[in-house]
Amino acid sequence: MWAGIKGKTEKALLCLLFRAAYMFRPGVIQPLHGIQSKTLGYRILYLLAKPLFPLLKLFFPNYLTTTEHLGRAMMRVAMDGFPKPILENRDIIRA
Repeated sequence: MWAGIKGKTEKALLCLLFRAAYMFRPGVIQPLHGIQSKTLGYRILYLLAKPLFPLLKLFFPNYLTTTEHLGRAMMRVAMDGFPKPILENRDIIRA
């Protein structure tokens, strides 16, 4: 259900009269630098998945990013723009 709502929200934002709008669609986000979810379930999930992140990055490099990489990509896109309005995870990695 959240994906449908996110899609409708993205479409509505793109229809507004902003000079530019960019939608980020990250895949798996590895939290760094002590960042933790406020949701207990996610904190437990990330704790259990932490040892798997190097393997995920090795086998699925286009589907995993980090909080640091995502933040830097958002700042770059805000300052310099991007060729397309919707950035999938592999675009986020490139940005």
